[in-house]
Amino acid sequence: MKNFDSRYSSNKYLQQLEERTNLPKSYITVGLAALYLVLIFINVGGIGEILSNFAGFVVPAYYSLIAIKTTTSKDDTQLLTYWIVFAFLNVIEFWSKTILYLVPFYWFVKTVFLLYIALPQTGGAVLVYNNVIAPVTNRYIRIPETKSDEIRAAVDDAAVKGNAKASGFSAHH
Repeated sequence: MKNFDSRYSSNKYLQQLEERTNLPKSYITVGLAALYLVLIFINVGGIGEILSNFAGFVVPAYYSLIAIKTTTSKDDTQLLTYWIVFAFLNVIEFWSKTILYLVPFYWFVKTVFLLYIALPQTGGAVLVYNNVIAPVTNRYIRIPETKSDEIRAAVDDAAVKGNAKASGFSAHH
């Protein structure tokens, strides 16, 4: 917690809160995060859905903006996996509201799950990708290993079409 306080010592908003409350920045942050999660958990007036989707969008959007500026693809895979899962959950929620009633405290569970797969420190997106998404999509989506494989497939396809036209031409003449 001391590392947190020193790391964010220049944050003017946390500094003002620390001065007004006489509490360390780390306590304020943990308290606000806990309050946020409690509001999602109790879901008074449907606020759980709004706060869950807000947290599910803002945190990964921040990391996505950072990933766009980096040259490595490790963070790209994690974030693409995240956005696939996020979109899937939102489509399911939109078309089938029964999931909201089948899963107790759905918005809280969704928020914790989304944060787990969104935060790079947890490695949750890679776990979900390797164990759920990849096994399902590998059955339906085939990606050529190299550019030469892609070119070879296009040439083979053109050759088959060319042979079909040539054999059709010779049959008529």
